Amino acid sequence: MSDAHHEHQSAIRTPKQLIAAVVGFFLVTIFGIILLVQYVTQKQLTGAGSNAMSAESIATRLKPVADEGFTFKDASAPKVLQGGEAIYTSTCQACHGAGVAGAPKVGDAGSWAARIAQGYDTVVKHAIEGIRAMPAKGGNPDLDDVEVARAVVFMANQSGAKFKEPEVPAPAAAAPAENAPAAEAAPAAPPKA
Repeated sequence: MSDAHHEHQSAIRTPKQLIAAVVGFFLVTIFGIILLVQYVTQKQLTGAGSNAMSAESIATRLKPVADEGFTFKDASAPKVLQGGEAIYTSTCQACHGAGVAGAPKVGDAGSWAARIAQGYDTVVKHAIEGIRAMPAKGGNPDLDDVEVARAVVFMANQSGAKFKEPEVPAPAAAAPAENAPAAEAAPAAPPKA
């Protein structure tokens, strides 16, 4: 072996150089962190196709579910009776359009012939009260009897009948109102003492 002593040489030989190297290392590290933070926060990074924070998406989430496809109805307003075709489309078509559960299909004169032969009153009574697999008023209890009769007339006439559409009955509230002025005009009996 050799007696030669290999001494390690370093760039830092004094304490001042050591302090300068440590401070320089920290400054470079802090400067790198600042640049990295600016790069990351400078533009909004979102995933592909992500628009969860757009104004439209927020409005869609905040919109009440009840606003979709529903209309508010004033319960104290007078009822507007619908026509036969409207009732058929909204209530009756589900079964009578496809012949579900033995329901006679609209337009099929053969399946309606026996029912039409029973007469208008019987067919309407069965529609209002229900018969066999058909529930009362076609399963819609909100329907007025006149509306059910109009739907029956519409379906039967499409299938070969010649029924006349029912008239809307006169409102019952109008009759007492007409009699009220006559009651006021009559002299009142004097009170007994």
